[in-house]
Amino acid sequence: MGLSDDERDRCRDELLGLGLIVPTGRLHDNRLDLDAGKASEAESDAVTVITPEIALLRLLERERTRLRNHLEQADRAHHTLKTLAGNFLRVETLAQTAGVEVEILRDYRRIQQVLEDITCTVQHSLSSMHPIARGREIPERALDRDRRQIKNGVQVRSIFSQRLTVVPEDADHLRSKAELGVQVRLSPVVPMNMIIADEQFALLPANPEDSSAGAILARGSALVRSYLTLFEHCWHTATPYGEQGQPARGGDGLTEQQRAALRMLASGMKDEKVARNLGVSLRTVSRMISELMQELGASSRFEAGVRATRLGWLD
Repeated sequence: MGLSDDERDRCRDELLGLGLIVPTGRLHDNRLDLDAGKASEAESDAVTVITPEIALLRLLERERTRLRNHLEQADRAHHTLKTLAGNFLRVETLAQTAGVEVEILRDYRRIQQVLEDITCTVQHSLSSMHPIARGREIPERALDRDRRQIKNGVQVRSIFSQRLTVVPEDADHLRSKAELGVQVRLSPVVPMNMIIADEQFALLPANPEDSSAGAILARGSALVRSYLTLFEHCWHTATPYGEQGQPARGGDGLTEQQRAALRMLASGMKDEKVARNLGVSLRTVSRMISELMQELGASSRFEAGVRATRLGWLD
């Protein structure tokens, strides 16, 4: 056929691999030929041709055997991993054996990955607080996580600042979460971002006043339960989404926002921090303080605090 030695060897190997030819070897040796001095076929390149239909059936059987072996290996690996997961990854086991661990996260991508890991492994409840609705994260990604968790039977609760209802984009985001089945509540004051999963993991800011400072990942129920207590307090004082209307005024004539601002001012908090905690502008805080001083008939903030205390407005 005019093939070189290399080309012949390559074609021979390919035909052998396909099962279209097989080496004859000792099975085809003829005793009389051996006695006559002829070389054994085992020492030659002698081959025999296999019918294509037979070769195809053998090839299919070989692939079936190979796949069966791979499936058996995969089943053994799955069983081993399932055993390990049962021993080391169950929430009950973590609660009994895991101590308190704290990790500082600086990189935004690492924070997002930790958030994905936590929310993908949560089994029972996910509780979160958000001074702002969307932040740096893509809204669709957060909604997709909500959708997956609720589908898996996880109770998802979120507290947001009530001021978000007046921003169209934020209001749409809150409505979408509520429609998915997230239990949403609104509060005039949301102290910081916080996410708690199954009483075992908590993700919160390293510095609530500086979002660029990174995040803290806390592990272990002994520590996480303290954060959950804070969340529960905020949850019970917040208003269920859909029930909010005009700002409610108490017997003292103050709205919840005004009362919260007054408490913070009485504690000596500066206007800038009050604005951040309330999620409003510094100008709004200044106007609110002016209105409160006028309402109390006070000429200074100190005097306003004293009069508010005497009137029981800070109780």
